[in-house]
Amino acid sequence: MKKYFLAATFLLACSLAFSQEIKKVKATELQKLIAESDGPMIINFWASWCVPCVEEIPYFIEEAKKHEKDGVKLLLVSLDFDEQYPDGLNKFAQKRKITAPIVWLDETNADYFCPKIDPKWSGAIPSSLFINNKTGYRKFIEEQLSHEQLKENIAKLIGGN
Repeated sequence: MKKYFLAATFLLACSLAFSQEIKKVKATELQKLIAESDGPMIINFWASWCVPCVEEIPYFIEEAKKHEKDGVKLLLVSLDFDEQYPDGLNKFAQKRKITAPIVWLDETNADYFCPKIDPKWSGAIPSSLFINNKTGYRKFIEEQLSHEQLKENIAKLIGGN
C-alpha cells in the first residue's frame, strides 16, 4: 500500500510541476503586451494540431532559457480551436513538459486579429514575433524556424551580430 501511495504522490508532483494556468487573451491584450514590452520578447503563434509548430516549440523553450540572462521572454500563443481550451491545451503542455508561459488567443476572426499583431500576417502558423522595444527591433516571421534560424534571430533580437 505504501508503494502505491508513493507512486501516486510522485505522479501528482510531476503533473503539478509541469502544470500551469493557461489564460484566455484577446488580440487587444496581446497588442498592448507587445507595445508595452520593456525588453527582448518572442511571441510564438502555434496550435497543437500543427506539426511544424509542435516541432519548433522545444527550440524556443531551450533558447529562451539560455537567454534569460539577456532578458529574453517567451510567450507561446495557442491558436487552437475553442474546444481545446483549457483541458486539451493543459494535457498537451503536460505531455510535452512545457514550462514556458502559454496563453490561448480567444479570437475566431483572423482578418481581425492578424493585423493587430503584424500587418503582413496572413494567418499562417507557425509564426513568431521578435520584438525589443528598447532597441526598436521588430521582426515577424511566418514560417517554421530551424534551431539555427531561431538562434540567429535571437542574436539580432538581443543586439548581437
